[in-house]
Amino acid sequence: MQKGLGKMTIEEKQQEIIEEFSIYDDWMDKYEYIIELGKELPVISEEKKTDDRLIEGCQSRVWLDAQKEDGVMSFTADSDAIITKGVISLLIRVLNKQKPEDIATADLHFIKDIGLQEHLSPTRANGLASMVKKLKLHALKAINNG
Repeated sequence: MQKGLGKMTIEEKQQEIIEEFSIYDDWMDKYEYIIELGKELPVISEEKKTDDRLIEGCQSRVWLDAQKEDGVMSFTADSDAIITKGVISLLIRVLNKQKPEDIATADLHFIKDIGLQEHLSPTRANGLASMVKKLKLHALKAINNG
C-alpha cells in the first residue's frame, strides 16, 4: 500500500518512524525530535486526567485514555514530563486508529530499532514498558468486550 492511500499499518508506521530517526546521528538531536513529537500528541481532556487513567510504573505522571470506535482504537494521553510525552506520542502514533487485535499482537520493534530503550534511564525504560503494556491491555479489553 502506498503512503497516503488508505490507512497505514502498524508496520508501515514503525518504518516511517525508523526512517525519521535515521536522519539524526546525535542522540541530543533525537531527544529534541522526541520532545517536538510530544507537542503533536492528541492530548487527553482535563476531566480524563484521573488516577484510574495514570500508567503505573512511570517515573513521571502519564495519563492514557482509550476508546474503541468503528472497530479501531483511539488513544489520547498527556504527561507532566516532556520526554515522556514524546515517547507516549510515538506509541500512540503507531497504534492509534488500529484494530485492537493488531495492537494486542504488535511487535513494536521500532523502539529497539531507533535505540530508544537503551538511551533512556532505567526508570524511563521501565515506564516505556509500562506504557506499551497499558496500550495493549486496552486493546485486549476492547477485544474481550466486543
